[in-house]
Amino acid sequence: MAHAQEIQLQIRGIPEQESAHGENGSGPKAAAHGSARGGVRWWLTVVADMVMVLCGQTVATLLGRLYYNSGGNSKWMATLTQSAGSPLLAILLLFTPPPSADEPRPAAAKMMPIYLGLGIIIGFDNLMYSYALQYLPVSTFSLVAATQLGFNSITSRLINAQRFTVLIANSVVVLTFSAALLGIGASSDETSSSVPRGKYPAGFVLTLAASAVFALILSLFEVTFEKVVRTRTLRWVLRVQLFTNLVASTVSVVGLLASGDWRTIPGEMAAFKNGRARYVATLVGTAVSWQVMAVGSLRLIVRVSSLFANVTGTLSLPLVPVFAVALFGDRMTGIKAVSMLMAVWGFLSYAYQQYIDGRRAAAGKGRAAECRVCAARAGSEPDSPA
Repeated sequence: MAHAQEIQLQIRGIPEQESAHGENGSGPKAAAHGSARGGVRWWLTVVADMVMVLCGQTVATLLGRLYYNSGGNSKWMATLTQSAGSPLLAILLLFTPPPSADEPRPAAAKMMPIYLGLGIIIGFDNLMYSYALQYLPVSTFSLVAATQLGFNSITSRLINAQRFTVLIANSVVVLTFSAALLGIGASSDETSSSVPRGKYPAGFVLTLAASAVFALILSLFEVTFEKVVRTRTLRWVLRVQLFTNLVASTVSVVGLLASGDWRTIPGEMAAFKNGRARYVATLVGTAVSWQVMAVGSLRLIVRVSSLFANVTGTLSLPLVPVFAVALFGDRMTGIKAVSMLMAVWGFLSYAYQQYIDGRRAAAGKGRAAECRVCAARAGSEPDSPA
């Protein structure tokens, strides 16, 4: 009976010692929630996470620019909105399934330094993005931020041992050049309304610096789940996102109080275009949108890789400039149009590589299952007499 069960496990392509863990998705290399990588269910969950990233990042970026255009001026308040929505994750955490008996439980002594370190880095990275978003038109800001993909390719190689293929390298190079093209259009963008004159170079440098730090954060998240958390459940995705963002929010609150910006908030709210209600709605909408984006991005990191999460974020680039032209009067130049087309090309190149990897993995599992079945049958046959 035991021999028959062993053969059934081998036919399914699941080693006997891993069968207890493969169903619940625990273990550092298990597919999330037990779905096979590259299968239909896996792609559906990945697409859902991508939609969260695209919608969250697009709406958050536009609302962040709206905050400045409508009279907002506090950099620390804009920074706080990028992480202040994290308490909402605690509500979602209450509705997640309880952990299974064999799910790894990292020690609090290991996780606390990670929460503190990542949270502090995220807090200051959010501050750089807040300054950059005020100093650049939103369309230019979004496209320059695509350089984070180039930085992430370096950190993914050094920290996460990311394997590079021709398609992945093409994706990184095309998306990076997509952002680099914007340097040509700097003079025309600098005349955009609601953008401080003479701040374009500072905004450009701050966006590059924030993009580099963000790329490092994504790689650190990936190595945290791979080496420390060692499980890829929704519960742990929400938990890591919650605690790191609470630390980032603390950094923002301390900065808000220490800088004295909190004194200007009542006046800023009163002078905000279309009143106090729109001021609050803008900040709340920005906070919620950033959390939607962050959770989707973190889920992509644990399902695929930090580089894929970053590539997905760049897919929002064609969306933001189009809305920015309609909402804020940004100019849609030929250079921006070419940049958008290159961004789509770069993303499709990476997505096709993921499709190829999924097909190869499925074919490899099929061949391995056949070999194990043949070996099991050969081992079960009695030795023939001499």
